[in-house]
Amino acid sequence: MLDTPIADRAGETVGDSAYRRIRNDVIFGTLEPGQKLKLEKMSVAYGTSVSTLRETLNRLCSEGFVVAEGQRGFEVTSISATEFQQIAELRELLEGHAIEQSFKSGDLDWEALVVSAHHKLSAMEKAMLAGDKSKTEAWKQCDWQFHRALIAACGSQVLLDALSAAYDKYLRYQMLAVVFRGEVAAVEHRELMNAALARDSAKARKLLHTHIHDCVKHALGNSDWLRPAPSRQQVIQQRRKPKT
Repeated sequence: MLDTPIADRAGETVGDSAYRRIRNDVIFGTLEPGQKLKLEKMSVAYGTSVSTLRETLNRLCSEGFVVAEGQRGFEVTSISATEFQQIAELRELLEGHAIEQSFKSGDLDWEALVVSAHHKLSAMEKAMLAGDKSKTEAWKQCDWQFHRALIAACGSQVLLDALSAAYDKYLRYQMLAVVFRGEVAAVEHRELMNAALARDSAKARKLLHTHIHDCVKHALGNSDWLRPAPSRQQVIQQRRKPKT
């Protein structure tokens, strides 16, 4: 599940801390797609032993954020337009179903949760629209909290966990593409809130489809971010080429 700055980390083990930090660094692009993960350097950077780090990376392998390359070690999972589209479809499927269940069961406290989450998200969107890029991670935290609030009353922890996992993979692509669609997305969020308060799940599902589909379309409109960064060896070879 996406980490939050206010998460209660009391009693967190070294291994749990390393797992959380590495996972976030993959999602938010600090660790880039295809990047080799050198155990010795990472053990220093994340303050853990090599053996604990290996266990952590194997855990992330099972979640699809890291891949094991046999005797060659670990690397960050690569990305593709096809996978992004598939993840987006999965997110829409899960979230759409959860919306239907949540809108049926939500009570007054649930409505208050939705309104409160939207208020926070709206504040972050206004900051982003004003050009404050330092709010990017906080904006995405609030975005998740709002979408999570919409489905909070669905009554299925299994569904919530499945959507959380799909959302984190979807978010990884958003952060790599630096997707912020501006006022359009803000309007869609406001309309989703209104649909929730009106218990109009059919309208909400249509809004969700547009919201996700247009985000993917916007991201893939400039696919430079999908191209892998050149390796160190490629950079060296390029520098050695004679100038014409």
